[in-house]
Formats: sequence, structure tokens, C-alpha cells
Amino acid sequence: MNIAAWATLVPVAVALVAAAAAVLIVIVVVKGTASRDRATVLKAVAEVIRAVRGSRR
Repeated sequence: MNIAAWATLVPVAVALVAAAAAVLIVIVVVKGTASRDRATVLKAVAEVIRAVRGSRR
């Protein structure tokens, strides 16, 4: 494989792994919480994901 292929493939693979990790985090967290606490937990997970991505609101 040439450099251009790697330069395209690596960022796409990293994005897919990060997205899969975010989905797995949400699934694990939601299964272990009561329904009244889910909004707070999901906000915290979203904040962690934003911090990892480097964007803040």
C-alpha cells in the first residue's frame, strides 16, 4: 500500500473505533442506571466524548 492509501485509511479507522467505543460506553452505562438518572449519566458521557474529540460547548 502506498502512503496516500494509509493517509486515508488510518483516520477513517480511528474514527470508526472511536465511534464504536462511544456506543459501547453508552450501552454499558445505560444498562446499569435507573431511568431517573439516565439523563444525567448521558450528559456526562457526552461531555467525556466531547473532551476526547477536543470540542467544548
